[in-house]
Amino acid sequence: MKGLFKAIAIFFGLLLIVYCVFLLENSGDKKSTEQTIGHWEIAWTSDKELDLTEQNLKKLEWIQVSTQAPAPERPKDATAQWIKIDLPELSLESSTVLISKIYGKHILAIYNGAKIYESDRNYNYEINSVILPVDKVDAEQSLYIGVSSQRRIGIPNEIQVGEYQELLKKYVKGNISDFILGSTLIFIAVIMLACTVFLRSDNLVIWVSLCAVFLSSGVIVITYSSFLYWLFEDLGKVYVTLFDAALFILLPAFTFFFEKVFGPGYYSIIRKFRNFQVVYSVICALLLILNELTSGRIFPIYNLISQEFLGFIMITQFVLLLSIVTIYTIQKNKDAVIFSIGFLILAVFGIGELVWFYSQNSFYDLYLWKWGVICFLISLIIILGRRFAENHEQVVEYSKQLEMFNNELQRSEKMEIISEMAASVAHEVRNPLQVTRGFIQLLAEKHENSEKVYLNMALDELDRASNIITDFLTFAKPEVGKVATLNLMQEFIHIEGILVPMANLQGGKIAVNIPDNLLIKGNSSKFKQAIINIIKNSIESLHGEGDIQVWGYKEDDWVFVHIKDNGEGMDSDVLARLGEPYFSNKTKGTGLGLMVTFRIIEVMQGEITFLSEKGIGTEAIIRFPSRED
Repeated sequence: MKGLFKAIAIFFGLLLIVYCVFLLENSGDKKSTEQTIGHWEIAWTSDKELDLTEQNLKKLEWIQVSTQAPAPERPKDATAQWIKIDLPELSLESSTVLISKIYGKHILAIYNGAKIYESDRNYNYEINSVILPVDKVDAEQSLYIGVSSQRRIGIPNEIQVGEYQELLKKYVKGNISDFILGSTLIFIAVIMLACTVFLRSDNLVIWVSLCAVFLSSGVIVITYSSFLYWLFEDLGKVYVTLFDAALFILLPAFTFFFEKVFGPGYYSIIRKFRNFQVVYSVICALLLILNELTSGRIFPIYNLISQEFLGFIMITQFVLLLSIVTIYTIQKNKDAVIFSIGFLILAVFGIGELVWFYSQNSFYDLYLWKWGVICFLISLIIILGRRFAENHEQVVEYSKQLEMFNNELQRSEKMEIISEMAASVAHEVRNPLQVTRGFIQLLAEKHENSEKVYLNMALDELDRASNIITDFLTFAKPEVGKVATLNLMQEFIHIEGILVPMANLQGGKIAVNIPDNLLIKGNSSKFKQAIINIIKNSIESLHGEGDIQVWGYKEDDWVFVHIKDNGEGMDSDVLARLGEPYFSNKTKGTGLGLMVTFRIIEVMQGEITFLSEKGIGTEAIIRFPSRED
């Protein structure tokens, strides 16, 4: 996925470079013979009067117009317009007239009494580009252009006259950027679609929705440009159909992506609006098919629903989503901040142009929205990249937790095995040990001193074996016995009395600071056994002079006890294995002491954590549920 995002970034970079190159080439053109025409004359007629001779055209009532002045109002019964253009004198034997934009469905051009161009479109796209070759021009010749249309009609911009190659190059440079932009978006969508086979099901839906946004945006950018209709005019009806279909897909796909990123919104308003858009798009698609099957007989109905209503739905969508994302931005949602930046650019361009478009009765084409779409799509890519990065982090975290749970499971299995083994053999082993100890003790009393040494050593080892069996029994049957409310200060007074002499004997000191109000539920003897095991380990880690600090406090519903020493400490490998059976740092240790301690604290519904650093010391943090009086 990182490679895909890198490829998308490269495509956008190349797109920007190509566009800048076009700008530089346009600004660096050499001086040419091109001339511009900014004023001409028009006459209003009907469709039936579109095919007139040049002599009849001269008899029409002509009105002077200019690109610098507002366009004249169209008479109610006028369905066509004739345009009379006085061409400037040119020294070229063969010149060319470039009309980069002219509105109309049926266009007819007459020059020197002959028809030199005609285009009659049977589809709903009235933006045309016309390149007309003319002979050597003198001051008395005029070019007549007839245009018919039920909607916009006429020439909105200046007309260029000059050499054919120069004008063609200028026209292509001015329009090829839309083609490149749309093609790039479609290519990115195809790559994204091919990558869906590598995605998990939880990421597939949001990825496909973004793919639909890219694909439909690319198709809209290409099919909205007049360059494609000029290049392949015979396929114009296909382009118009693709434009409408892409628009019907874009809006619900965009809202669906928003819903997947930010949720259904307050009172599920985003989900409800998306469902409305889906229904609206399906209705428009059915009307589109029906309009094609009936050869355009229901076009007025289709045009009303799919175009007139669509603009207001888009404005509503922009305002709704922008309002919601603003709320999320205030709540410091990072995705919302990224989304709002890209969406704000798109919304400003989109809403501004839509409002301006509907406020104009004649000449205006939407073009700023394309760059707003690019900015917005970049923000969507960033959001999706962050989403995948977060998913990756969650997978890594899940793997760590799974490893931890696996270790805990193995530890539990070991403990279970030891418990079963201890419960089954401990009693049977203890009885013969006690009998053997008794006989050895009798023998020791009757033998001389030289033999007593060996017998006493045997007694010590039997006592040690008995203690190990006791630990096994404690682990196998960890019931805390008689449960009562324990005052920790009173318990630690007894523990301190037992362990302080032992610490002093080795040169260490124990400082205990336990408040009087710390109460827990448990068995006094078992609690003392667990705490004594921990403090004894701390004393043994001192190896001479050192301090052991013991303190406690209450936090929320828990009572905490800290036991901290400045002994030899442990590294991370040893720390991770604390509580494992038969694992010990001591020469004669069995590892059962801490194992029993862990089990006692667990039965008392407590938790224990060790913090340690080699050469600095170890701290045990124990917590128990608090018990009120």
